[in-house]
Amino acid sequence: MSAPRGYQLAELNVGRLLAPTDDPRVAEFMAALDKVNGLGKRMPGFVWMMEGSGEPGTGNTEAKIGGDPQYVSNLTVWESVETLEAFVWNTVHRSFYARRAEWFEVLGRMHFVMWWVPAGHKPTLDEALERLALLQANGDTDQAFGWSYLKEAQAWKTHQCTQLAAE
Repeated sequence: MSAPRGYQLAELNVGRLLAPTDDPRVAEFMAALDKVNGLGKRMPGFVWMMEGSGEPGTGNTEAKIGGDPQYVSNLTVWESVETLEAFVWNTVHRSFYARRAEWFEVLGRMHFVMWWVPAGHKPTLDEALERLALLQANGDTDQAFGWSYLKEAQAWKTHQCTQLAAE
C-alpha cells in the first residue's frame, strides 16, 4: 500500500520498561534517547515527533500510558515508508532495537502501529493509541497496519522484526 496523495506516515511504538526511568537497569537506554531521537529528527523524510518536557535524557518518557510510569511511547510522522524504514533499519536505531529485550518487557501483543495522516497533521497520543487498539483488534487494515502490510517495506524482513517484543 503506497501513501495516498497528500498523506504522510505516522507511527506509534510503545513499550514497558523493565524498571523506572531512573533505575540503573535502563540507564543505557535512557542515556541514548537524545542521540537516537536527534538523529531521527535530522533524517531525510522526518516530519514531526511528539516531544516530552525537553529535559535531557528523558525523550518522551513523561507521556504515560494508562498512568503506568514504566510505559513509554514514541510517536512520529514521516514523509514515506522508505524514509521511516531507512531510520529504523539503517542507523544506530537498529542496534538499540536489537537490544530492546535488555530494557523492555515482552508485551505479548502488538506494540507498533502505522497509519496515514493528512500532510501537516500531528497526531495525539490518544489518537495513536486508538490506532494501536484497531490493529490489535482487527489486524492490518487501511486504518492501522504493521510493516508486513506495506509492500514498499522490505528491511523488516531481513532484520527479523518480531511482532511481540517491545521496542
